[in-house]
Amino acid sequence: MKKPKRARAAKAKMGRKTSATRSKTAAKRSAGPRQRRTPADGATDTTKAIIRGLRSKLKAAERRVAELEAADTDFLLEIPNRRGFEHALQRAVAYMKRYRASGALIVLDVDRLKPINDSFGHAAGDEVLKAIAATLTRQVRASDVVGRLGGDEFALLLWNLSETDAMAKAAIFEQAVDELSFTFRGQQVTAGASAGVALLGAQSDARRALEEADAAMYVRKAHRRHEPRIRLVSS
Repeated sequence: MKKPKRARAAKAKMGRKTSATRSKTAAKRSAGPRQRRTPADGATDTTKAIIRGLRSKLKAAERRVAELEAADTDFLLEIPNRRGFEHALQRAVAYMKRYRASGALIVLDVDRLKPINDSFGHAAGDEVLKAIAATLTRQVRASDVVGRLGGDEFALLLWNLSETDAMAKAAIFEQAVDELSFTFRGQQVTAGASAGVALLGAQSDARRALEEADAAMYVRKAHRRHEPRIRLVSS
């Protein structure tokens, strides 16, 4: 007796399902056991994420350094850096040549910054530099320019000064810095400064004026070498 069509169709369908199930099982077996995620894998991912973050920060820092190098302002003292000051000096000399004006260039070097850095760290040295920049800025007019040439060396562009006035002004700057006092780790510290002067006028050259003022500063520094290199007084 023949089976009804419905029974034959159901049996055929069941056969197809069984065949498909066997095929999937065989595929899983051939693929091997499924790998499980271990704690070490998570640690590796965390390390990779940290490295990516550090690389991103490094690139941002490199971009910031490039911006600061291209800028005209000293990032620590917020006054013109060498680039900015030299631009101001060149503009001033061009103006003096055209309008027969005059002025003075003063280069000032901090006498004892290295011993302060060595004894108390660079953060202490930065504090000294900030105080000196603020002191010099208070001593000049709005039309004058105070800049940092680099390290512990400053420069000042002063308008409409005679040689006598310029020398007197340099002495005032030295005294103002000499009188600054700082306390680091319970010890009182003074820095000091030596200043050199070059006059500016219609015949001046910016680069040569800087060289002259710098040379005069070193002569002045030699005269001050008899003074204590650094004074430490218990508080």
